[in-house]
Amino acid sequence: MEARSLAEAFASFEETWEPRVLAELNDQHVKVARLDGEFVWHAHEDADELFYVVEGDLTIEYREDNHEDAVHLGPGDLTVAPAGVEHRPVAHEETKVVLFEPAGTTNTGDADDSERTVDELERL
Repeated sequence: MEARSLAEAFASFEETWEPRVLAELNDQHVKVARLDGEFVWHAHEDADELFYVVEGDLTIEYREDNHEDAVHLGPGDLTVAPAGVEHRPVAHEETKVVLFEPAGTTNTGDADDSERTVDELERL
C-alpha cells in the first residue's frame, strides 16, 4: 500500500493521448493521460470508461442510434462513456484526466487507428 501523487504522475510525462497506468484495483486500471485536440471515434463493446478531469477543458461527444450528444467537463467533473456507445474525447486545451476502465481496455477501442493505439501501457 502506498500513496500516489497525481501531480507527480502528470509531471513524469508530456506526451498526449498515451495513457499511463497509475494503479490497479479489482481488474480495473486507473490511468492518467494528457489530452489535446480531437481523438478518434470509438467504442469499447464490453467496458464502461470513466473520465475525470483534473485540469483543463474536455468534451466527450457521443453517437448512438443516429443520435449525437456531448458532455462538457471542467476540472473536478467526470462522466462515464457506457459500454458499446461510440464516443470521442475532444480536449479544447491540454487537459489532464484520470481514466478508470477494465484492465486490458485499448485506448482506441474498436477504431482502426494504429497511429493512436497504445498496445503496451507504461506503468508509473
